[in-house]
Amino acid sequence: MAKDLLARLHAAIAEHDVTYDEFQAAKQWLIDVGEAGEWPLFLDVFVEFAVERNAFRDRAGSPGTILGPFHLPGAPLLSAPFELPRRPDERGDRVVFSGRVTDAAGEPLDGAELDVWHADADGFYSGFAPSLPADILRGKVLTDADGRYEVRTVLPAPYTIPLDGPTGRLCSVAGWSPWRPAHVHLIVSAEGHEPLVTQLFLASSDHLATDIASATKEELIVHPEAQAGSDELVVTYDFALAPAAVSATV
Repeated sequence: MAKDLLARLHAAIAEHDVTYDEFQAAKQWLIDVGEAGEWPLFLDVFVEFAVERNAFRDRAGSPGTILGPFHLPGAPLLSAPFELPRRPDERGDRVVFSGRVTDAAGEPLDGAELDVWHADADGFYSGFAPSLPADILRGKVLTDADGRYEVRTVLPAPYTIPLDGPTGRLCSVAGWSPWRPAHVHLIVSAEGHEPLVTQLFLASSDHLATDIASATKEELIVHPEAQAGSDELVVTYDFALAPAAVSATV
């Protein structure tokens, strides 16, 4: 694969008639990405979506998308009323996500785990923004015997990738929108099944069609709805998990 990548790069240099000045500018930009520690950011934004779509193109069950850079292990396991930890004055519309987790054939999965995290109403993630407590808006819930889950939280906001480094400068020079639409991250897992890394995108959000990470999928767009007699919005979404791959034995 490395030889093929280099061959395609060489072809692009010829196709675009790259000069030495342009080569030196690109070389310096690549050095800047490394010195800024932005290679994980660059790969998450511009490469991961292509790997995800290729790796899971034939997978049964629900669609997945990219993991992104903001997952943290060790989120707390929640108990009723299954509410992600938040500040007492947490801003954002209250919302309840609920649904079922099944196998690819539709059979409910008891005890499936949903690891949930998202940005706050200003677009920041706990553990990555000094202004936020380290452990808010993150948590895990388990399904019941019928595969049902429920988790309460607030609606997140869209946000931009960092703009002050070389990745942000690339977006500016290229004229690309640096925004990600509002979304909730999930890793859905159950014994004997392949974990599903996915996101649910809010239909009311800006930037759905211009997601800088190219991670938005039509099947993952959800529509929060008002609930009579409640100040909470409601989102219902079901997940189906593919069976775990069987390792070959010798």
